Amino acid sequence: MKQQRNLLTLASAALLCAACAVPVGMGPGKPAALAIQEQGSFAVGGSVKRTPGNFDPIAQGAYTPTPNPQGQTLHGDHAYVFYQVPANARALPLVFWHGHGQSAKTWESTPDGREGFQNIFLRERYPVYLLDQPRRGRAARSIAPVEIPATPDEQMWFGVFRLGAWPDFYPGVAFSKDAGALEQFFRQAVPNTGPYDVEVNTDAVSALFTKIGPGILVTHSQSGTLGWRTAIKNPNVRAIVSFEPGGDFLFPQGEAPTLTFAGRPFTPPTIPLADFRQLTRLPIVVYYGDNIPDQPSANPGQEQWRVFREAARRWRDTVNRHGGDVTLVELPAVGIRGNTHFPMSDLNNVDVARHMAGWLQQKGLGR
Repeated sequence: MKQQRNLLTLASAALLCAACAVPVGMGPGKPAALAIQEQGSFAVGGSVKRTPGNFDPIAQGAYTPTPNPQGQTLHGDHAYVFYQVPANARALPLVFWHGHGQSAKTWESTPDGREGFQNIFLRERYPVYLLDQPRRGRAARSIAPVEIPATPDEQMWFGVFRLGAWPDFYPGVAFSKDAGALEQFFRQAVPNTGPYDVEVNTDAVSALFTKIGPGILVTHSQSGTLGWRTAIKNPNVRAIVSFEPGGDFLFPQGEAPTLTFAGRPFTPPTIPLADFRQLTRLPIVVYYGDNIPDQPSANPGQEQWRVFREAARRWRDTVNRHGGDVTLVELPAVGIRGNTHFPMSDLNNVDVARHMAGWLQQKGLGR
């Protein structure tokens, strides 16, 4: 096993060297103008909630904070998508899906104002689709109610997202120390406006791939497990790039490992082998950043990622044993250091993008 990991690390290092030749993102000085052929936005997926009865436009047509729902409809549970297609675009678009408590903002400008993956990959001629998943951000309309608490919790997320242990940043962390960057980072968080629902989310994103055709799904954190399930639903998902997915990797029934997480057993979910085999038909790359310990840690912000990364290693081996094509990239091992849970907005996000672009080229996905 150790020899296999060393070989995979060498392969990732070789991929990084190849990716250095890919001119991703901004060069020195002012970036060149972006040439956008087409852009727009739309809702996709979702459902309609209807209340029995007849709507009377005279008796009920005026605005009121508490309208009578009789005979009325509520369109909700869709995803919101903003897209841009650059001039001379590559064949396969990139569909960017945010993580827990986030929105499409994850992929836009970084908290310190630099270009994020949206612009970096537009400059590399990839069509870019940024989505807000159902019941989140600009797709906030939910057909199921939920109470949205106003609980101060940002210092906890500072640790969970591995910026540091509050109030201190980790030494060498690649998060900007510019004044206002942390405030901008905190302000990009958004709540769920309805109960979190795996089927609602994956149905909507599957509908997106049905609408746009073949593409590459790029996930982050919580959307990692949703990405696996969406690929099982829709063959138009031709590849997955997953940044720091959580521990809910999908294993075949009877093959999931049991790990120890915070002193209790943790077993990833399982699915029928026939469904699992759908994940072996497409190339997948998974990325993890820095400040993830190799041994159990008393720091809960680090410990959960130690367990999730170990689950990723076991999952990679399982998928590949069944004939799949999963690459696990641990960024410090390939010379990209200091990354938080948000490598797409860290100070070295162009280096991370170069590595991703190199992988896409290696797999024949960048034509």
